[in-house]
Amino acid sequence: MKQVISPLILALLSILPTSAREAKEYDKDVNYDDRKTPHYDLPPLLVTSQGQTITTADQWHHHRRPEILSLFSNLVYGRVPEPSDPIKMEFEVVKTDSNFMKGKATRKDVKIHLSNKNGRISMHFLVFVPNEAQKPVPAFFKHSFNNTQGKDFDASSFRAGKLKNGWPLGEFLDRGYGFCAVYHQDLVGHNETEFLKSVHKLFYPKGQSFPKAHEWGVLSVCAWGAMRGMDYLETDDDIDHTRIAIMGHSKMGKATLWTAAQDERFALAISAQSGCAGAALWRRKSGETLKKMVTRFPYWLCRNAWKFVEQEDDLPVDQHMLLACIAPRPVYVHSGVEDTWADGRGEYLSAYHASDVYRLLGKKGLESEKSPPVGKAIIESQVGYHIREGGHSIEKYDWERFLEFADYHLKGSSK
Repeated sequence: MKQVISPLILALLSILPTSAREAKEYDKDVNYDDRKTPHYDLPPLLVTSQGQTITTADQWHHHRRPEILSLFSNLVYGRVPEPSDPIKMEFEVVKTDSNFMKGKATRKDVKIHLSNKNGRISMHFLVFVPNEAQKPVPAFFKHSFNNTQGKDFDASSFRAGKLKNGWPLGEFLDRGYGFCAVYHQDLVGHNETEFLKSVHKLFYPKGQSFPKAHEWGVLSVCAWGAMRGMDYLETDDDIDHTRIAIMGHSKMGKATLWTAAQDERFALAISAQSGCAGAALWRRKSGETLKKMVTRFPYWLCRNAWKFVEQEDDLPVDQHMLLACIAPRPVYVHSGVEDTWADGRGEYLSAYHASDVYRLLGKKGLESEKSPPVGKAIIESQVGYHIREGGHSIEKYDWERFLEFADYHLKGSSK
């Protein structure tokens, strides 16, 4: 049965974002005039819903963190339900090319099959392993906009150290990193509205044909799919699954943070210009907002999130709490000066406030509420950050900073 979109969403669909115009409104010193944003009070990070102050690592890990994750799961991203029938997962290495890029790497094409009595669906997972590096290697794991079965990943697209999609794969391989990619539309459509052909069908009990209000939206599906990729990596002797840096840009930066917050197997997370529902604070209502998100992509989040449209102050969580759930594992946030749609100032403040938990756990966080200068990267900290000139993209400068952050934290140089 086709789901009917509510009158609230139909009304919102008439409001189109003006990102191009808004992208011109920024302060060159990147410490945006916070007087232009509404007054807000962040929900307390280290106080439980029962009013208990969190003062120890044990209290954080066993009380406050699970509570925060439950709130995000039920009110923002959507909870993954128990399947009506147990899901069988199978890994099939369908192709291995040990001479990829003239022998620089081995490429593995892996099918992750998921099935039960309700049906079957598969993911196409890509793994690149540097041939000259000592195994097992650390790896970057990317939530990809590019189809992992497409030509963007062919060796023929490799030019000047990069794949056609701009990823500097040669640099990663030369520095001893593997590279993995999962496609964001393998399990669910980019702007899915029916959820009849998606992975959801495997989870429906008899009579259900659409997710309940508290059940997973598109971003939660992307996160769940990445976890299945990690399941495979735990079986691959060429990859050190304890040293995996998960990353994503824009929509996939949102999915990256939700993935890493839930799954502690990921050693490091990198959010590139993730903005609303990613690193940026909801309560700033700057750039993309919850209202604008559900206007264009009504089911990226669960339907419970609609209740907070223009009522963000009523949310019992904000995004600094999501970043904090990744602690003590390193997290890196990347912004662009002209990318006001992602609210670079709000992204920085989120990382800054999340640092309270990192310090509680004996790790280094961001020390100043003031955003760093443009082009100044914070690397030697469990909470890293940079903002650069330019707009909504990943540039050479960004890739270099991501690698530096990973080198520092995954290759033993971190103190």
